Amino acid sequence: MKPYVWIIIAAVAVLLLLYLVTSYNTLVKARNRVKSQWAQIDVQLTRRTELIPNLVECVKGYAAHEQETLERVMRARSAMVGAKTPQDAMAANAQLSLALPSLFALAENYPALKADGMFARLQTELSQTEDKVAYARQFYNDTALLYKDKTEQFPRSLVAGMFGFQAEDFFAAEESSRQGVQVKF
Repeated sequence: MKPYVWIIIAAVAVLLLLYLVTSYNTLVKARNRVKSQWAQIDVQLTRRTELIPNLVECVKGYAAHEQETLERVMRARSAMVGAKTPQDAMAANAQLSLALPSLFALAENYPALKADGMFARLQTELSQTEDKVAYARQFYNDTALLYKDKTEQFPRSLVAGMFGFQAEDFFAAEESSRQGVQVKF
């Protein structure tokens, strides 16, 4: 073989190796961004779960006979605290999001509770935290989409498959949370 053939083969091999390394590093960076965005959601979900016991205690003082509502909120909170994976946290979050409006609806039936400064402050903090969760969810889903695109687009999908990169789940609303909340007293 002529020397220029070996040079061409070596150049192609170097280009393929460079593409492989660049693709791998791009996928690692995208995966790490998804994990970072999930951590931001986790911080806000943790903040929310820390506020709930205080809120429940405020309500207990005024509406002790509303035990079922209080227990439902605390069960949902416990599921949130016990979530080990993002998927578990997403499911627990949906249950908690369904339970919290019932707790706030109690305040409408108890004017003294509604006027309680601690309850109002906790309700405001929780509302602000819910907004932060919504923003963090949006950023997470955007980042997860970019990562998904990178793992599925050809030819990078070949590199993703070779090294086990898999797309992350989106933080989507559970079917049950899309339905209206019914509050019964």
